[in-house]
Amino acid sequence: MAEQKPWSREEFEQKLREKERFYHLHHPFHVLMNRGELNQQQVQGWVANRFYYQTSIPIKDAAILANCPRRSVRRHWVQRILDHDGYGEDVGGIEAWFQLGEAVGLAREELESQQHVLPGVRFAIDAYVNFARRATWQEAACSSLTELFAPSLHQQRLDNWPRYYPWIKAEGYHYFRKRLNEARRDVQHGLEITLDYFQNRAQQERALGILQFKLDVLWTMLDAMWMAYIENRPPYHMEV
Repeated sequence: MAEQKPWSREEFEQKLREKERFYHLHHPFHVLMNRGELNQQQVQGWVANRFYYQTSIPIKDAAILANCPRRSVRRHWVQRILDHDGYGEDVGGIEAWFQLGEAVGLAREELESQQHVLPGVRFAIDAYVNFARRATWQEAACSSLTELFAPSLHQQRLDNWPRYYPWIKAEGYHYFRKRLNEARRDVQHGLEITLDYFQNRAQQERALGILQFKLDVLWTMLDAMWMAYIENRPPYHMEV
C-alpha cells in the first residue's frame, strides 16, 4: 500500500483539537459537578483524588526533562515543574490545591496521606507517569496536549462554583485562576513540539493515539470516582 500523505500542519493541529470531544469535561461526573449537583462529600472525593494527579505532574515533567537532550527545550519545560512545586515567592500549584482542599473541608493531612485516593485513580495516574518515563521526550510532550482543552474547564469552575457551592471558601479558587494563563502558555510550547516532530502520516497518527491515551487516563479517573461517589460502590464495597 502506498504511504498516506501527511496532513498539513494546519490539518494536523485541527485533528488534535478535534480530540476535545473525548475530554473529561464531558464525563457525567464533571457534568454533574459543573451543574452544582454534587454534595460536599462528592466534591471532597474529587479534590482528594485529583490531588494525587497534581503531585504527579511535576514528576512526569521531570521525566520529560531527564529524557530531553535539548537545552532550549529544557529551559522552557522546567517552568512547568516550578509552576507546580513553587519557586521563590510563588508557592506553586500544589500548595494552591492544598488551599482548595481546605476550602472544601479537607485537612491538609488528609490530602498528604493520600488516604482517599481510589485504586483506579492511582493506577491511571501511575500509568501516565510511567509512560512519560519510557516514551521519547517528544511523545511525552505530546501527551500533555490535553491542556488544549483545560482553560475552558477552569473558567467554568470559576464562573459556576461560587454560585452552586457557596460553602466553598473563596481562597480555594486560586489554583483555577493560576492555571488559566499557565495552561495557555504551556500548550503553545507542547503544540509546537508535536507539530514539528510528528511529520509523516504514521507519526501523526501516533500522536493522535498518544493524546487519546492521555484522554483515557483522565476519563478513567472519573469512572473510578463515579463508581465510588455517585453509585456508592467504592472498591471492595461487597466486603464492607
